[in-house]
Amino acid sequence: MSGLQCLAQDKIWFDKSRYDEAERCFYEGINGVPSAPQETDANGVLQDVVKARQAIQQSLAGVKAALQTVKPHSRPQKPRERKSSQNVSRSEDQSELVSRVKSLELDNKNLHKVVDDLRAMVSKLESRLCMLEKSPSQASKAASVPQAAPAPKPSVVVKDEDDDIDLFGSDEEDEEAERIKAQRVQEYAAKKAKKPVLIAKSSIILDVKPWDDETDMAKLEECVRSVQMDGLLWGASKLVPVGYGIKKLQINCVVEDDKVGVDILEEEITKYEDYVQSVDVAAFNKI
Repeated sequence: MSGLQCLAQDKIWFDKSRYDEAERCFYEGINGVPSAPQETDANGVLQDVVKARQAIQQSLAGVKAALQTVKPHSRPQKPRERKSSQNVSRSEDQSELVSRVKSLELDNKNLHKVVDDLRAMVSKLESRLCMLEKSPSQASKAASVPQAAPAPKPSVVVKDEDDDIDLFGSDEEDEEAERIKAQRVQEYAAKKAKKPVLIAKSSIILDVKPWDDETDMAKLEECVRSVQMDGLLWGASKLVPVGYGIKKLQINCVVEDDKVGVDILEEEITKYEDYVQSVDVAAFNKI
């Protein structure tokens, strides 16, 4: 019975986690820390822990009450003339009380084990919550702060423990770096020279207008196509009616921008004054 007496008189602060949780919630509310969605699971676990602790307290209170009724105080010796039936009933009560105390001890051990498991689970949940709270804040900081390019490391030559550190490097290393740089520049220039040069071209549709309806349009087209230049390629053509029986020649050509211009084309075509009245650009597209 001495072990049960110690257990009954033992005072344990079973509600410490509740007070710690309340204090943490108070400071989080002051600092404006948002509550994570995982805290609902942690609160459910904490409620289970509180219920288990209440059950332990009730069991300990029952053990204490039972021990107070059966404390081994010095009792006066009873006269021998009491009946044997009373002795038998007292022994039965004591055996029943002992069995009840043993069952309470077993329940208490089981509850202690459950409380330990719940404490371990709560500690794991708290550590996980801390990690989840830290990770979004670190990610936002990393996104808001631009990553700076790593600074070039100075060339350090360590000869011996007692020697000085060469912070600027040697002349040989500078010559080697210059040689490597010049070699890379040459390789880049050669690689760039091998690439094909893109030639800028344009597609132009010209409207060539005659003097009147009696102009020979076949001869007019022949005169226009007789204009030949480097970078000029004539394409399809058609006659488009203008009005009063007059038709204009609409002809397509492709020119290289660096070699042939629109002004030169108009000047060369308008030289045929007998057939050509004017030249207009109907469309101009880059290729």
